[in-house]
Amino acid sequence: SHDQKIITTLALKNEEIQNFICCLKQNLENLEANSNRVQEDLESEFSSLHAVLDELKEGMVTRIKQERASRTYELQSQLSACTKALESSEELLELANQTLCSSENDSFTQDSYYAPFYKIYRLRYPKSLFLSPLVPATPEINVAECQVFDNTITVVWTLPEPDSKIDHYILEYRKTNHEGSPRAREDYPWMVVEGIKETEYTLTGLRFDTRYMTFRVMACNKAVAGEFSELVTLETHAFVFKLDAGSAHQNLKVEDLSVEWDSSGGKVAVQDIRKEKNRTSSPMHSPARTAMMSPKRAPSARVGRDRFTAESYTVLGDAMIDAGQHYWEVRFDKESKVFAAGVALRSLGRFDQLGKSNASWCIHLNNWLQQSLTAKHNNKARTLDCPIPDRIGIYCNYEEGTLSFYNSRTKTLLHTFRTKFQQPVIPAFMVWNGSFSVQTGLQVPSIVLCGQKRNSNTSSSNASLT
Repeated sequence: SHDQKIITTLALKNEEIQNFICCLKQNLENLEANSNRVQEDLESEFSSLHAVLDELKEGMVTRIKQERASRTYELQSQLSACTKALESSEELLELANQTLCSSENDSFTQDSYYAPFYKIYRLRYPKSLFLSPLVPATPEINVAECQVFDNTITVVWTLPEPDSKIDHYILEYRKTNHEGSPRAREDYPWMVVEGIKETEYTLTGLRFDTRYMTFRVMACNKAVAGEFSELVTLETHAFVFKLDAGSAHQNLKVEDLSVEWDSSGGKVAVQDIRKEKNRTSSPMHSPARTAMMSPKRAPSARVGRDRFTAESYTVLGDAMIDAGQHYWEVRFDKESKVFAAGVALRSLGRFDQLGKSNASWCIHLNNWLQQSLTAKHNNKARTLDCPIPDRIGIYCNYEEGTLSFYNSRTKTLLHTFRTKFQQPVIPAFMVWNGSFSVQTGLQVPSIVLCGQKRNSNTSSSNASLT
């Protein structure tokens, strides 16, 4: 009937409106999700930009401080010398006037005339003349009290005797690969810390990418600066390695310690390879100079095999671990489709993904269907029930067969493999549709060492994965 047609039409229109409302709601949700994603990307970009600007600022400020300290020291030394020269000149003038007045005495001789000037001449040239009583004494660094731990260095010094007129101290330090006295041309500049009020100072947030650091300190009062102390060199042992671009899958773009997924499949540019070869063969990275910084260097190319291929989007480090305790960190994009980090044997196959054979141990992030974090070895996985960090610390104790993963910001333990390494292992990383960067030159954090000692006598709950 006619009424029935009207009702049917209205029902259809009502359904269309409901569908349209659903579409609007879906569009609204998509808009909100997209805007949030764009905002997060923008914030990430600005954070990266701020980090770069802060780094540039820090470098420029350091250079300004170095130049200011150098020029201040020179000018203060000149001022002190000129002040003493003026005092000497005034004394000489006074004696000259006295001598001229006494010349009225007929009995004076040439020797008696010049005697006061000889006295002044003898006084003007000894070094002590230019060391004013106002110049502070030279400090002495107490090596026994200095401490190196957790990538911090505490330097302690003393004065020969108390001096209430000391206003502050200036500490200078420089990285070096030489234990003895400084060479004519060092590879690193002096860094300056000014305005220190105490007789000790702690440098924090350091990266120990050289074998040693050299220190010297001077005391300053309101007028002048004193002499620098004798140089003291402290050992800064840490685990240092680079990424082996020759092992990387062709879809991985390797730049120094950073890796980015490159969907175009372009291989590392020829100039980048040449740059890598020149860098690793330079004096700063020669085996002789890095032997004490880190474990043995692995060959730059994988012996008897090509780079990783197929779905093994892997790159290895260039240092083999065959003894000792070592620690490094890796920061990764949590939106990466797949990311993994751990260690592997040199026998890891070019088609093998990390954790899927008995030649590798890793923590594995998967964002393909749903986000998950697992510990993987020999194709066995254990899901980790914990918040996913964006930065992971990796600890390896070769003799104990321990491989532990930490949230590097909180030092919360994520997982521990307990095994027995039969061969040297190498830091290994894998990423698909994402990126990561590695930080080396780190000492094993004290909190990690303490935790490992507490757990050394307990049974591992992860034995099924070893």
